[in-house]
Amino acid sequence: MSAVRSFGPVRVVDLVHPAGVPAEVLVRDWLAGELGVEAATLAFDRGPHGRPLLQRAGVDCNWSHSGTRLAIALGDGVRVGIDIESPKPRPRALELARRYFHADEADALERLPAELREAAFLRLWCAKEAVLKAQGRGLAFGLDRLHFDRLDGVPRLVTTDAELGAVATWRVEPLAIDGLVGSVAWRPSTAGDTTA
Repeated sequence: MSAVRSFGPVRVVDLVHPAGVPAEVLVRDWLAGELGVEAATLAFDRGPHGRPLLQRAGVDCNWSHSGTRLAIALGDGVRVGIDIESPKPRPRALELARRYFHADEADALERLPAELREAAFLRLWCAKEAVLKAQGRGLAFGLDRLHFDRLDGVPRLVTTDAELGAVATWRVEPLAIDGLVGSVAWRPSTAGDTTA
């Protein structure tokens, strides 16, 4: 098992995800160890948009898998989202950015040298998806409803749709996991989070 990494109130681990094993089984086992409970006592519900919700006061978790890796984030007093992706050629990255991202992000990606564009696109995709997963909405909410800058390095959230809350409440951190690109995002929990 990989070491647990801490990001303030969030702990992240990455595990081998064997083919045919449901991610939730691995998530439940890891969470049980972290929380000091039996795996069978951990209950999950689903939010209205399908987000798994750990039924345990004061903590939240989220997970993402890519290939043979599974990344799990556990947050204390926060809503957390995580996304990991395999780096691979994405020749349509700029076309996808123009279609789905904020116009300023697509412009920034286009200005980057071609050899840096795909990596920047992937970092941005992961950052956006981590925020949307934390919120409980997913990609259907609209990738253009949140805007990042600094695409040539670590993306920084600069504006969000009102439904996502104030930018100042969000933290987004990059992850590098076993050759994968990823991000973890969180914001303080609120009373309405149990139904998100």
